[in-house]
Order: sequence, then structure tokens, then C-alpha cells
Amino acid sequence: MRAVIAEDSVLLRIGVVKVLEMAGFEVVAETGDAETLLSVVEEYRPDIAVVDVRMPPGFTDEGVRAALVIKRQSPNTAVLLLSQYVEERYAADLLSAHTSGIGYLLKQRVADVEEFADTLRKVAAGGTVLDPQVVSQLLVRRHSDPLDRLTVRERQVLESMASGRSNAGTAEQLVISESAVAKHINSIFTKLDLPKADADHRRVLAVLRFLGVS
Repeated sequence: MRAVIAEDSVLLRIGVVKVLEMAGFEVVAETGDAETLLSVVEEYRPDIAVVDVRMPPGFTDEGVRAALVIKRQSPNTAVLLLSQYVEERYAADLLSAHTSGIGYLLKQRVADVEEFADTLRKVAAGGTVLDPQVVSQLLVRRHSDPLDRLTVRERQVLESMASGRSNAGTAEQLVISESAVAKHINSIFTKLDLPKADADHRRVLAVLRFLGVS
């Protein structure tokens, strides 16, 4: 799979390149600004773009705005945003318009090479992965709504789903069986009044409900 990287910190960019290559990706282009990022994505049509949230010239939300353009113009290109701090509104901006091939991680996660590589593969394959700190912060801020119907364990399962874990990963994290996870997920779908559809679509809808963007 092919990848492009947009990160203004040269040292971090070098590190991300190494991790991508170790994970089996071919890095076809790297840049330090959003404008060039859009150009190389249009040229190479990569499988994934790893993008810093804040880049020149303003160091505000250049990466997020570029990511939205990428998902609109090149929907088959997945986007993994990297941020220095928890800024969950940026994750919400992306998820409100796109429900696949999206990731949002804190930069500190890059240090865990194996986990970061796994996240890259999940997002490139069309998955949605959110940093656990973003998920936790959203959970604290949520007010009374249908999510209040969920049990403590169901909320733990939903939080794990929002972090991008599979049923097996959730089972391992919560130390329960995969069949128990599946039962909790079906209960979550029922309590959130989600219409019957394919399992992956309902998972996305449940996570979006959890994040407050649907």
C-alpha cells in the first residue's frame, strides 16, 4: 500500500516514515505543509495520508481542512490525523462527514511502533480509529441521552469500539469472551434504536452516536 506524510516536524516525519515502511507501506511522498499535501495526494492517489493537524502557515487546523478536501476529492484515500493535544472537535468534524478510513491519534502513540502500525493498517483498510484519550474526554462531556440506557459494561464495550478495537480486541481488553462482546454489541444496537443493517454499518452508527455526531 502507498502512503503520503504531511508533518512539519522533520524528526517526527522521519520517524513516521520508518514506521510506515516497517508496516509494509511504500511512502511515495512527504511534505511539511497542507498545500503540498493536496498536490501529492492528487498526483499519487495513495491508500493513506498521515496528516498533522496543525501545519504552516497558521498552525491551527490546516491539516483537518486538508483531510476534509482529501476525503471529498479522493474518497478511497484513508486519512490518519496526528495531534499534539486532545482536540476532539477535529475528530467530530471528520466523522460528521465520513465514516470510514478515518483515524485520529495523539502524536505520543507513534512511539509504540507496533500499535501505531496496527492503527495504520486498520485505517487504510477502511476502519475508524480514535485515540483513547479523545474517547474518554467525549465520554466525560456527554449529557443525558439514549446512551444512559446502557449498562456500565455496554458503555465499556462501546468505548472500546470507538477506539477502533475489533470484537477480539475488545474481549482481550475487558477480559471477557468474544461471544459476550457480541451480545453486548447487539444490546447496544437495540438500546440506541439503530435500524437493522449490516453489522459494520451499525457499528459505525453506534460510534457516531457515542461521539455525538449523528
